[in-house]
Amino acid sequence: MKIVTLLENTVCRPDLAAARGLSLYVETRRHRILFDMGPDAQFLDNARRLGVDLGAVDIAVLSHGHSDHGGGLAAFCEINHKAKIYLRREALGAYYAVLPGQAPNYIGLPQEAEGLAERFVFTAPRQELDQGVVLFSDVEDRRALRAVAPKLQEKTEAGFRPDGFSHEQHLLVEEDGKAVLLAGCGHLGIVNTLRAARGLLGRGPDVVFGGFHLFELVPGAPEAEALIAATAEALSEGETVYYTGHCTGEWAFRQLAETLGGQRLQAMCGGTTVVV
Repeated sequence: MKIVTLLENTVCRPDLAAARGLSLYVETRRHRILFDMGPDAQFLDNARRLGVDLGAVDIAVLSHGHSDHGGGLAAFCEINHKAKIYLRREALGAYYAVLPGQAPNYIGLPQEAEGLAERFVFTAPRQELDQGVVLFSDVEDRRALRAVAPKLQEKTEAGFRPDGFSHEQHLLVEEDGKAVLLAGCGHLGIVNTLRAARGLLGRGPDVVFGGFHLFELVPGAPEAEALIAATAEALSEGETVYYTGHCTGEWAFRQLAETLGGQRLQAMCGGTTVVV
């Protein structure tokens, strides 16, 4: 199984584009899978430079309904005419970043996504796409194990309300006895997400890719220190290797590294991981 980081906040090659967002490519013997499409079409250019043929993708997954993960939806559909796009129905909601004293900032999927309905498959809380390819969104929200994100809200007919992240889902891919978990942002907490994955696998995954959504933690704040400590302790159980970046945040990344050491690796655009 091969995983290529097509787009991320950082790059490991000067000829590749970086952007705040995420796009991952997974290749198995049976499938070519695209997980998220970044904020725009830059991931397509990166894929070409990395020798990844996105026209051959047969499964596309949208992890959640934020534009930094689904802004390139329409661009992908222009170069790939066969892959169904698996997403939660709630991903089409109206999502905003709401800060005091500022106008609400729309961060949901671009309007053109509405015209792609024939490509969409709305997923159940647990859905097997094929043998060894499973999507799940039924993550128990243990709030002590995730960062609070009050600015992330959903606009409804009754007004704004806190985002419950029902639009978020995660991907498990298994091949040759190895299991990889892909988590776009892990808004409900990477530890909570990992526990749900363990429930499905009966063990921890061998590799985890994705953001941990810890970038807004305030260094030195007691609640931030407590969350990082609890997260690091939980992630250090077993031998899972974590490739993370995007919304994890530099401070959180460094703090986790002190506990996880070689279990924690920087995910960078252009990086290729072969799981054997």
